[in-house]
Amino acid sequence: MLRKKILLAGAMACVALSICACEKKGPMEKAGENVDEAVNTLKNGGKRTTHDKLRDAAEDVNDSAHDAAKDLKN
Repeated sequence: MLRKKILLAGAMACVALSICACEKKGPMEKAGENVDEAVNTLKNGGKRTTHDKLRDAAEDVNDSAHDAAKDLKN
């Protein structure tokens, strides 16, 4: 139960930080993050780390929030 609370708090912090970001990432930055994630996965024996999963989820939420904001403006 405590682990779920910690993961939820971490996810919420990632989402909050992602939403506060002022610019979208460029293609090179995204490619670099993908390489970093692949290396971490290899180091972890083929399993994705919790950090990578949370970061991806936060990016998805951030992208969705930006898309929703654009839709509201139009």
